[in-house]
Amino acid sequence: MRTRLSVLDEGHVRTGLPETIGLAALFSGPPPSPAEMRSRVADRWSGLDRMNLVLRPPAGPGALTGHRWEHLRAFDPTAHVTADDQALEPLLATAVGQRLPAGRPLWRLVVAPNAVPGGEHAVVLLAHHALLDGRSLEGVFRLLMDDPPPRRRPATTPTRPAVPPAALWRELRGSCARAQSLPPGAPGEVAPSLAVLGIDPQVMRAARRRLAEGRGATLNELLVSSFAGALRACYGPLRAWPAGPVRFHATVPVDLRDGHTAHRLGNAATTVRVPLPVDTECPDDRLRTVQGLMAALPRRADVHRAALPVLESAGRLLPWLTHAMARHGVRADVTASGCTAFKWRDVTASLYGRRLTRIIAVPKLSPPGTANLCLVQTGDAYALTVVGHLRPNAATALARATARDLAEPAAATVG
Repeated sequence: MRTRLSVLDEGHVRTGLPETIGLAALFSGPPPSPAEMRSRVADRWSGLDRMNLVLRPPAGPGALTGHRWEHLRAFDPTAHVTADDQALEPLLATAVGQRLPAGRPLWRLVVAPNAVPGGEHAVVLLAHHALLDGRSLEGVFRLLMDDPPPRRRPATTPTRPAVPPAALWRELRGSCARAQSLPPGAPGEVAPSLAVLGIDPQVMRAARRRLAEGRGATLNELLVSSFAGALRACYGPLRAWPAGPVRFHATVPVDLRDGHTAHRLGNAATTVRVPLPVDTECPDDRLRTVQGLMAALPRRADVHRAALPVLESAGRLLPWLTHAMARHGVRADVTASGCTAFKWRDVTASLYGRRLTRIIAVPKLSPPGTANLCLVQTGDAYALTVVGHLRPNAATALARATARDLAEPAAATVG
């Protein structure tokens, strides 16, 4: 059986990029064997239709027809579950730059026994973004644990607020307007890079309460404001950038699932574009500005939610429109960075008796002039991942600068 992709799925196919995203879970003790993982995958994922879908090309001209999902009759994890002796960062850096093999479901599970020094091993789930979004990656990975969380019953679908046409127009115009890309470097110097950096939990705790007024700061707010500070530290104020004093924007994902669709796999998130306060010198002022921007996300997400059915209908009738929007949306001067932060709540989870120590999220690789960031909290462990397409090792420089920006304002309250 074949079905048309949703407009969100189709958009990720049409970008022309690898679109590989991932989630790496680190565990204490010796790793499970690939055979054990294949058994667990077959037991826990065989009933998930999404994990048995194969992407098929358009039946006619790509501008007139869309891609389709084909559901395989039998779930077979054999070719999808492998082992890799590489260290974690090289493994992930290679993965985000490569397309997953066509002709089979677009996911892969890797057991990495030598992921990091010190006795930890990693289990890495990689998937094409058309198949799974970040929330779906998280959900299917939780199902592999020894005691997976129970599936909750769907709640009543909430009433969606009416959105005035003027708000739709403002959001569309703001989402498509060109802005500043990251300075990529000289021709021939640009290359993909990936960095994973642990953040001191004391620094994070202090950073979250560093503003004397208000409710404290969320992970999302800290990541976005500290990234703005890192950009200023690495590249200077915006007037010194190649495009001059033009705003720099980052996108922040917002899940569109509600109580009725909380466990739906696939793509059910939007990205809201926000201007970063790169030219604001004081870290506390940057954080206050970002808190104001984040406070507007639910209202802006309602606009995206209202627009989605219209885009779905238009994309099915005019696949070339989805293609054009996808290619425009990944331009470096439109979407230069994405910032994602979340808390992994199952801190007592284990896999074949091995205790979970931390989760590392892996954002996708975007075109030259971009960098994407993910920050994950697992208990007292914080992991920041940066995927850059700039000068070699730019991801490491941006990760360290972001960590420094988190630490410096918090230094007075640590201890």
